Amino acid sequence: MFWAALSSMTSGPVPYNVAVAADQVRAETPVETIGSEAQDTALDAEQTELMASDPDWRASARLYHAGGGGATGNDSLGCRPIAMRTVAVDPRVIPRRTKLFIRETVGMRLADGTIHDGYWYASDTGGAIKGQKIDLFTGNGRGSMTQAQRLNMRTLTIVDAGDFDGCPPAWTNASN
Repeated sequence: MFWAALSSMTSGPVPYNVAVAADQVRAETPVETIGSEAQDTALDAEQTELMASDPDWRASARLYHAGGGGATGNDSLGCRPIAMRTVAVDPRVIPRRTKLFIRETVGMRLADGTIHDGYWYASDTGGAIKGQKIDLFTGNGRGSMTQAQRLNMRTLTIVDAGDFDGCPPAWTNASN
């Protein structure tokens, strides 16, 4: 009704700034924090050591998601991909079942408000992943990519943090 009343009082189109100034219901958009640069994060001894060590790999990152032409089903180990944990790699460069520490993801605020600890799990492969490239699994739907968008097409610093057995762990115990 507001817009109808405003347009009936004028003889032509209403400039955007006039309409916004007249809108009494407007709300300020909160500062975007999802996917923001690193937050102040207290690092444990292992994370501190991994941050200081020389990288084992440098790889160009891409993002992928489930649904809408993204990933479907299980990863190459037969596991369900874990959002913001599963990484697809070229196994000739980064062996599958490697626990990775990606420095650029430490402190990244995720959609649910948690802070990323930097640990990822090489449990997937893909036909387009050749050489020094990795794909970071972000979750379900294109919207899940928002939190990691700043990492897309960037070269990331990756440290080998050991191996893992079975499937990548869920968030509750991933950094253990």
